[in-house]
Order: sequence, then structure tokens, then C-alpha cells
Amino acid sequence: MTAFYWSQAKLASFSPLPPGKSRVPHRSLLHGVIGPYGHLALSCDIASEQDVQRTFQEIVKNVGNVNYLVNAAGINRDALLLRTKTEDILSQLSINLIGPMYTCKAALRGMIQQQDGAIVNIGSIVGHKGNAGQSVYSASKEGLVGFSKSLAKEVARKNVRVNVVAPGFIHTDMTSDLEETHVNRNIPLGRFGEVDDVAQAVAFLLRSPYITGQVLVVDGGLQLQM
Repeated sequence: MTAFYWSQAKLASFSPLPPGKSRVPHRSLLHGVIGPYGHLALSCDIASEQDVQRTFQEIVKNVGNVNYLVNAAGINRDALLLRTKTEDILSQLSINLIGPMYTCKAALRGMIQQQDGAIVNIGSIVGHKGNAGQSVYSASKEGLVGFSKSLAKEVARKNVRVNVVAPGFIHTDMTSDLEETHVNRNIPLGRFGEVDDVAQAVAFLLRSPYITGQVLVVDGGLQLQM
């Protein structure tokens, strides 16, 4: 499950729900705008096209078309391929790759209609470089790059931009079990990134009117060592 947020900038962000939260309370969906800053939060199973469509219908009904879309939802199920369960392969592909295709398809209708919009999909440096035990995760994230570049070509004439941010090691739930001291030795800037580091890269791409079809790596220089 993922959470969907809207603000006065008409930014739609599909992100993992906070730990321990399986759904945003249903009353949020019923009553629309919530929170002190006019945010609208909805729960959505990004792997379900029908659920994504219903979510966007609710958003459009409450606040109008979305100007900016950020696909930040993602999961990993690390294991050597021979030990990876079929359901783990399908879940990673469904959430990391197919889900963003659904949300982009839903958001593009309004963006093309208004001849303006920007999409940022969150990839991973692992997709570029590969990593043992993450073959499926890598495939899903690099697949997102190919999808984004192709989509950028499809919609550029409609003044819609599509880019990717590819983070390295960032302080999130996904990296909480890693031995940080050991990993830091391989990062030229000597530290894990923070969520704000990625957010600034996303905001830059959303604001930049002449950048599309690009991958912005946010990894503290890690790829220089790989």
C-alpha cells in the first residue's frame, strides 16, 4: 500500500506508508481535504490499476488535475535469484515498475490536456550498476529508467517532462540494517544520504522546464567507486 498526498502545488506523490500503517483512514477518502496545510491523503494499492484509477478520480474530483507526479513507492526482497520466491519477483516488479506505469498513465491525461506537467520516478543506483542479491530489484529499477526515457519522448511535444532520480545509500527503512561504517568507506562524500538530499533533487527536476529524459544520480559519488 502507498499513500497519496496533494498540496496547493497539485503535487501527487506515491510513497510508502509510515511503519505500522496499513492504510490511511477511510474517512480521509470520504472527507477529502485534511490537515492544516490543505493536504489530501488517500490510500492506494499502486500494484492495482483499478485502485490507482479510483484514487486519481477522487483527486480530480476534489482538487482538479495533477501538475506534478512523484513515484517514490518501492520495495526490495534481497536474495540470490536461485533462492528468490516467485511471489517476491512479482511483487517487486508490480510495485517498483508496473505501479509507476499505472500512475503515469492516470496522471498524463490531465497533464496532456493542460499542456503542462512533470513526472519524477525514483530509481536506484543499483539499477545502473547491479548488485549481487538484488537482481530482481535492479531489473525493476533499471526498467523504470527505460520506461521513463521512452515516455519522455512520447509526451515532450505536450510540454510534459519525465525524469528519474537514482539514489544511492539513503537513510530509510530499506537501509536501516546495513553496516553504515563499512559502506561509508566506499562513498567519496563519506556518509549516507538523507531523504532531504533526494527531495531536493526531485524538486529541482520538477522545477526545471528544459530537462527531460534524464537520470539524476544522488549517491555521494558512490558510482565513481563501482
